[in-house]
Amino acid sequence: MKHFTATTFILLVFGCLGLGCREQKKAMPQDNAVNAYPIEPVNIRNVKMADDFWLPIIKKVQEKTIGYALKKCGEEGRMDNFLIAGGKMEGETRGQMPFDDTDVYKIIEGASNSLISTPNPALEQLLDSLIAIIAVGQEADGYLTTWRTINPAKPPAPWVPVKEGKRWESLGASHELYNAGHLYEAAYTHYIATNKRNFLDIALKNADFLVKTFGDGEGKVHAVPGHQIVETGLLKLYKATQKPEYLQLARYFLDNRGNPENHELYGLYAQDLIPVTQQAEAVGHAVRAMYMYAAMTDIAVFEHDSAYNAAVQALWHNMVEKKMYITGGIGARHDGEAFGENYELPNLTSYNETCAAIGSVYWNQRLHSQTGDVKYLDVIERTLYNGLISGLSLDGTNFFYPNALESDGKYPFNRGACTRQGWFDCSCCPTNLIRFLPAVPGLLYSRSSEAIYVNLYASSTASMEVAGADFTLRQTTNYPWDGHISLTVQPDKAAEATIKFRIPSWARNSPLPGGLYRYLQSPAAEPTISVNGTPMQGDTRDGYFTLKRKWNPGDVVALNFPMAVQVVVADEKIQDDLGKVTLERGPLVYAVEEVDNKAGFDGIEISSSDHFESKMEPELLGGVVTLNNRNMKAIPYYAWSNRGVGKMKVWMRYEEK
Repeated sequence: MKHFTATTFILLVFGCLGLGCREQKKAMPQDNAVNAYPIEPVNIRNVKMADDFWLPIIKKVQEKTIGYALKKCGEEGRMDNFLIAGGKMEGETRGQMPFDDTDVYKIIEGASNSLISTPNPALEQLLDSLIAIIAVGQEADGYLTTWRTINPAKPPAPWVPVKEGKRWESLGASHELYNAGHLYEAAYTHYIATNKRNFLDIALKNADFLVKTFGDGEGKVHAVPGHQIVETGLLKLYKATQKPEYLQLARYFLDNRGNPENHELYGLYAQDLIPVTQQAEAVGHAVRAMYMYAAMTDIAVFEHDSAYNAAVQALWHNMVEKKMYITGGIGARHDGEAFGENYELPNLTSYNETCAAIGSVYWNQRLHSQTGDVKYLDVIERTLYNGLISGLSLDGTNFFYPNALESDGKYPFNRGACTRQGWFDCSCCPTNLIRFLPAVPGLLYSRSSEAIYVNLYASSTASMEVAGADFTLRQTTNYPWDGHISLTVQPDKAAEATIKFRIPSWARNSPLPGGLYRYLQSPAAEPTISVNGTPMQGDTRDGYFTLKRKWNPGDVVALNFPMAVQVVVADEKIQDDLGKVTLERGPLVYAVEEVDNKAGFDGIEISSSDHFESKMEPELLGGVVTLNNRNMKAIPYYAWSNRGVGKMKVWMRYEEK
């Protein structure tokens, strides 16, 4: 083992990451043994993508980004750290961050999500090798943070304070519990994907150690994590094992946030100023906030806690109504990667960390599973198509850490660059994209005991059991370029059930819930729905076409959401957007780039008399619909900065004519 280096690993990686090798699925463990949510997402195992938008992105991650990230992790010593910690290699901690371990965990999680939908024995074997290396770095009592095991007096980052070199002495910065959280999230997903316990047992050994270590009892450590995520990780392990101690510890960490009698408070940056049930404004580091709010939602649901639920609702309304960008991005400030004040939403200096967008989707999916309210899906769709996938280049190997809404081609907003970078010393965003994107199929459909929810639109086939019948839905569409959708409903027998087809917010004359942005004009055409060619009205008061009927095998539902170009204005309290507008078509926000508008880029403006031509350009940026008028050409925001460094803006001057 002493000579088993990252180079050896990479040879293995590129020899076995092809997706052509498949096997029959094994019987898998249930992932909803503990599920107090009344609505649950249809598992990605039961959703097969066939579309031309998301499927290529997912395949790119599977076939290219995972291998690329493993190569980078190997070069920077991520795997070596586990071997050094376990005494199988010599050396000091490699890397620059105390949470470098989590990059390996997140890659395993993304690859496990890939295995759920696309079985691949070679990839599974690779993960077994990675997990074996992780096991080497775990201490006998279950502790697992490699830098502190290797040399507790020498953290990889100078901002981690060291006093006596003891565990947990600097939890505000050490990321020891953050590391545990990502370990648990990844191990849970790997278990669901493979039915193997090799990674889960590592996580459970660590979690049992935390249960013994933290709490109110005598001799226990009284503290909470600096960077949240251990809470949702513990709750995943609770789902897998039904062991109440994991839920209790997650709640302990949340209940004691903002409690100065428990620990020296970390402050507003870490949402550790007042108790979580008293928090009503989204503040501090945006990623930490999203993970904490997601865990609070779990507690609200699992324990029927009204105080937690009230806080979650207040925080959501503040974020969406006063602190969210038109792209769904969150976190206005580079300083502290943080939310700003209400309506503080600058464009050139916006932050909008990719990890924060991912965290927002995780949180909003929980809120939809709790309530069925369409507004949470509106936020998810807006974020997915704009401020989230913008984080990944079209070639799959370059990344945005922040996602700006304007670039002058000079300001190095992306951690030292003004375009995407191939990697970062802090590589949380690339590996978070890897863990998230293969799970996108799990966002498309949900179900309750009596209803099917069609949440997002993409060509796919999904199967689920509802109202005593097995249903298969086959969806065909060219969304997001076209608003026509066809769904064939195939119950195993004629059955009465409710199917709720989401009407996207943009088709309901609203860019986002909450009123922070609005369209200058109402859409000219209304959404429509028909069954077997017969127009239907349906109940649309809650933002869905809701059809309760007896479904026969082969029934065909046709939806049409007319996609007009929309001009968007922002609330006048957003100073940076005064006198400006942006353009949308369907779920996509558009941007203008200098490369398409070399003459007069700085003078581009939109007037009330402008008309826009929508044009599909299959050879441009992987195939996009562009918007064109007398003086400009606009592309979907997510695709910007794939053709070199240059100027870009989402918001343009507006003139009433």
